[in-house]
Amino acid sequence: MTNQALIDALREADAVRFGEFELSHGGTSEYYVDKYLFETDSDCLELIAEAFAERVDGTKLGGVALGGVPLAAATSVAAGVPYVIARKQRKEYGTGNLIEGRLAAGEEVVVLEDIVTTGTSLVDAVEALREAGATVNRALVVVDREEGGRENVEAAGLEMESLVTASELLAAAEH
Repeated sequence: MTNQALIDALREADAVRFGEFELSHGGTSEYYVDKYLFETDSDCLELIAEAFAERVDGTKLGGVALGGVPLAAATSVAAGVPYVIARKQRKEYGTGNLIEGRLAAGEEVVVLEDIVTTGTSLVDAVEALREAGATVNRALVVVDREEGGRENVEAAGLEMESLVTASELLAAAEH
């Protein structure tokens, strides 16, 4: 898959919008990438899963709740590897786990995330996975908004690879 193929699919799914939007970290932006539109579009999800599957090298996956879960599930099927889910909060019923799924101590996990702006959700998920015994050194993300997230993720000891960047998405919109 080329970056352009994914950019085209994101635009066809109407997942890239322009206007004034409030972001989860409290800032505002003149564009918005709607993860729910691209994660519920079978063409986008298939392209993303195939691209991630090419990069995971048989390693277990970790999906960051909520947006990383469909990415992890689809990539799990495409790559033939299992995944775990990293919750944002410990649930107060059932097992009360932060990490759902089977995870052995010392097991390597590649974390999947939809969009990185500040990187906070991704870093929190990695910390929960590490506390549960996982070895986490890599993260794959669909869109890097290029707003400091990569630096924060790398400061947490992770290599981060994005399928597309905000610059690429915005350059494509200008043409």
